[in-house]
Amino acid sequence: MIEVGQDAPDFTLPGVENGAKRDYTLSEYRGRKVVIAFYPGDNTPGCTRQMCSYRDNLADLEATGAVLLGISPQDVDSHESWAEKKGFTFPLLADVDKTAIEAYGVGAPLIGVRRSVFVVDPAGKVAFADRKLIGATFVPIDKLVPILEKL
Repeated sequence: MIEVGQDAPDFTLPGVENGAKRDYTLSEYRGRKVVIAFYPGDNTPGCTRQMCSYRDNLADLEATGAVLLGISPQDVDSHESWAEKKGFTFPLLADVDKTAIEAYGVGAPLIGVRRSVFVVDPAGKVAFADRKLIGATFVPIDKLVPILEKL
């Protein structure tokens, strides 16, 4: 299980942002702050609440110089449809093989992934980790901003 202070496991996953599909690699963001939000599923009540909250407060996160990457096990087409419907302007990455989910230790029976948030510092180290065991609660951006501002 990845802990604060360890190197963030690199990954390359297909994703979509503003209708444009491409592969995303964590190491391409080296030198920047990254918030990785693992979530169980597109178009589900808890995940919709979480991602809409992130959408509505994205400017506060971006003001710290950070980028947000959402990751779940659904495919890119599912992400694209959901992002278009909800107006998400940040990348949603498809981890259908659960390689990043396993690397970060956030897999879960039945739902596939625990709702989890990691902050990666510009050097590629995990600066914050929050893993939910169950439930629809999530770390809101206003709790992430002070962490990001210290990096």
